[in-house]
Amino acid sequence: MGTVTKALSLLGHFSRMRPEIGLSDLARLSGLNKATTYRLLSELQAEGFVEQIGSGREYRLGPAFLRLAALREAAVPMRDLAGPMLQTLSDATQETAHLSLMQGEKLTMLSYAYSARHGTRVTMEDAQVLALHATSSGLAVLGFSPPEFVARVLAAPLDKRTEDTLTDPVAIRAVLENVRQTGLAESVGGFEKDVHSHAMPLFDAHARVIGAMAVAAPVARMTPALKELIRSELRVKATGLTRALGGFPPDGFAQMNRAAE
Repeated sequence: MGTVTKALSLLGHFSRMRPEIGLSDLARLSGLNKATTYRLLSELQAEGFVEQIGSGREYRLGPAFLRLAALREAAVPMRDLAGPMLQTLSDATQETAHLSLMQGEKLTMLSYAYSARHGTRVTMEDAQVLALHATSSGLAVLGFSPPEFVARVLAAPLDKRTEDTLTDPVAIRAVLENVRQTGLAESVGGFEKDVHSHAMPLFDAHARVIGAMAVAAPVARMTPALKELIRSELRVKATGLTRALGGFPPDGFAQMNRAAE
């Protein structure tokens, strides 16, 4: 194992659950001796990749990562990063895949991909605003939003777009509880009468929900087999996109998905 690889392996031991680690613990976790661990950490610290804090002089990730993350976002905008993943998701399910992000208190369409398999498909609009209470994407976001934001959304007048749109806050809260338990939201005809959609939330580096990845299909085409395929593919692709964006799901989210399978 080369020097660079050893240094990078040290960084891999930091996580949301373990943001600060002492020298002895890092040596133990990495399997390196204490002198080598200290030398590697000193080099990483000199370049800003780690820093020491507190009376115990524990290490944590340093400010160099913020600069690199900003450079990556500038070089690889989210739409460019998500595009290939959405197309892969669309190809796998043979249905429309799309990505929406929260902008202020509105959920806005960012990107989408179509499958060439079917002549009839769900179509999307650029920068379309998705109703938080009436779409699977919106429900996926609300399911992991702060309680005060959910209360504010549900206290406002809720547009009944179709006869199947839920507008009763009590009924919506019951749906959100299921979203929190499974990590996945579903809407049948809530936004458009003939559309059946599934969505999973996306998270940022602080495990805050920032948007959703979804698959939408005509109601008439949603067989049990297609439904299971969409759910399976979404679990993989949405988790992958969260990671690619430098985000982390909240505690227990992985267990939710495994339990729902």
